[in-house]
Amino acid sequence: MTQPVWMIYGATGYTGRLIAQQAVERGLRPILAGRNEPAIKALAAELDLEARVVSLVDATVLSEALQDVTAVLHCAGPFMHTWRPMVEACLATRTHYLDITGEISVFESIHSLHQSATDRKIVMLPGVGFDVVPSDCLAKLLAEALPDATDLKLAFTTSGGGTSRGTRRTMVAGLPSGGAIRRDGKIVQVPFAHSVETIPFSCGSRHAMTVGWGDVSTAYHSTGIPNIRVYTGIPEPTLRRMRRFMKFAPILNNRFAQRLIHSWIDLTAPGPSLEQRERARSYFWGEVSNLGGEAATATMQIPEGYTFTAVAAVESLRRVLHESVAPGFATPSIAFGSEFASSLPGVQVSEVKLGGPGPE
Repeated sequence: MTQPVWMIYGATGYTGRLIAQQAVERGLRPILAGRNEPAIKALAAELDLEARVVSLVDATVLSEALQDVTAVLHCAGPFMHTWRPMVEACLATRTHYLDITGEISVFESIHSLHQSATDRKIVMLPGVGFDVVPSDCLAKLLAEALPDATDLKLAFTTSGGGTSRGTRRTMVAGLPSGGAIRRDGKIVQVPFAHSVETIPFSCGSRHAMTVGWGDVSTAYHSTGIPNIRVYTGIPEPTLRRMRRFMKFAPILNNRFAQRLIHSWIDLTAPGPSLEQRERARSYFWGEVSNLGGEAATATMQIPEGYTFTAVAAVESLRRVLHESVAPGFATPSIAFGSEFASSLPGVQVSEVKLGGPGPE
């Protein structure tokens, strides 16, 4: 039986490479694509896969490269700069689109194209990695336990590991905009560290601050809950230093400053080493509550974020190709259900606890 043709775009980036390796380990044969010809061809030769050299700049060439492709797994960020040409090419060629973004603006923009994707009978599934598979599934699980919930809090923290160059670039690009929450169904920009709480993760309580994590967008579409805040664990001394630094954040809007910082990022390590990834873990906590004062909470533990992303992204792609996923925009839990994250290796989810509200 002929297998569907699919592509990893941005395969030579840190995460794209991990995804390509994971695909090969599972016996899959994606096309590897990107704009850096020597790097793409070298990786394709290493993994014995087909390579296609294509830029996102030329829409005609990009569409031609997708003519025989059933699905694209887009891994070239920051996605705020790269999602549109790839999505438009996918709509033009009726190609399923998946990516590993965690950027609120990208989720919202792709969601606005739901009807176009439905009409073209393709799936638009952003966020199939660490952003936002674990938190999205945890949010959906809690919403199912308390269907009339009006408020959702999600939090994550990590032990060990590190960040890739791509993640650092995305973080720098997003710093000047501060944070975001969902209030009465609307996304609202808020200052950096707008809210600070102590979160009872399964690894112990941690100081945490609000961040503009992708679930401010996606969890609303997954659950319908109108008030959403997302927190990340951060030591209090680090929070104090970051608050001082954020006084200079507007400078980062300057193109020269952005180029300077990106040049520095290019000199740093591409991402955490294999040993770091094997030791690291990530922890999630979630709580929903309703107007009557009832609440439901649960926790989740997953492998290191980039390792998890590779596994989750490849499995998401496989399900889109081989299972019945409704066309149009979807979040991971809409596409695959609230138990998707817990079906992946190394993921542990606690039982949902019902009671009164948690930390304030």
